[in-house]
Amino acid sequence: MAREIIFYQSHFIKFYQEQNEKVKTKIKYTLELIRQVDRIPEKFLKHLSGTDGLYEIRVEYQSDIYRIFCCFDSEKLIVLFNAFQKKSKKTPASELKTAIELKKQYFSLRNKGDGKQ
Repeated sequence: MAREIIFYQSHFIKFYQEQNEKVKTKIKYTLELIRQVDRIPEKFLKHLSGTDGLYEIRVEYQSDIYRIFCCFDSEKLIVLFNAFQKKSKKTPASELKTAIELKKQYFSLRNKGDGKQ
């Protein structure tokens, strides 16, 4: 069961392009795992409670932690929103707010028949 992963707007792509090659490789590995594995371990993909279906993809490289916000749009489609490098225990409220807003925009456009961007 391979899932499709799409990017909504350019937030994730910009973040990804700013990373060094080793971090990019780890992100690609994690995304491929999410694409291919039927039951994804919470170590790599975790539902964020109280966010109405928002998830975070969890990437760790050496002592650095990266998070990519996403959601499912059907069982086989994952939509990536924004990403950031985690520098403290708590997720920055601004990043979470951005992800929630992007998710609302995505579904609003998709419901009008223009969701994939």
